[in-house]
Amino acid sequence: MEDGMNIFQSIAACMSDIGAIGKNSKNTQQGFMFRGIDAVMNAISPVLTKNKVFIVPNILEQTREERTSARGGNLIYSVCKIKYTFYAEDGSFIEATVIGEGMDSGDKATNKAMSIAFKYACFQVFCIPTEEMADPDGECHEVKPKSTKSSAKSENGSAPVPVPDAPKAEAPAAGATVSEVPARISAVQAKALASRCRNEGVPEKVILDLYKVRSFEELTLIKYTNINEHWEQIIEKSKAV
Repeated sequence: MEDGMNIFQSIAACMSDIGAIGKNSKNTQQGFMFRGIDAVMNAISPVLTKNKVFIVPNILEQTREERTSARGGNLIYSVCKIKYTFYAEDGSFIEATVIGEGMDSGDKATNKAMSIAFKYACFQVFCIPTEEMADPDGECHEVKPKSTKSSAKSENGSAPVPVPDAPKAEAPAAGATVSEVPARISAVQAKALASRCRNEGVPEKVILDLYKVRSFEELTLIKYTNINEHWEQIIEKSKAV
């Protein structure tokens, strides 16, 4: 590898070295398979070392609240907004801000939120290929509805915005919506997505129309994650254009 590579060159080198990460961990409560944080760390650690990249987290915001499980137990629900800075050997860097959520009956809620945030930051920045489409996380909790009648708000105070009409690997729950993160994807992510489209014969216009943006730079992190998770369906849609 060339010495003193900047962060853009280093990220590209990492992307070429990271292989697909399959679902090798099993959720013991519901029986489904998922990609654990250990699998992600094992896949990227030697690649980061080889290409002289390191990652620094910075928790920008955190909220915690107590919830009651369907069985009456106590749960701690933690949501962290974390900025990850990816540094190259020459000191250049890029930043990626993601949201992580975690629930636990003990003291691990924030740990889980940070693990989830880091896992998806790596998936998004490095465009890590996956072996399957749906990617539920490793643990789920059933909770009782909140007593408050006020509707949920997103970070900017507006009502939650549904994800655009994109291909879905599994049918979502009726009326399901997600709050959109205001932060947009980085220049590296936009270039990586454009390169992936060229390599796999997917017209950029298919994605732009599907996610209602004028350029890849306008994509938010949630939309970008949705694209990666449903890439095979996007390919099929592009063939019908």
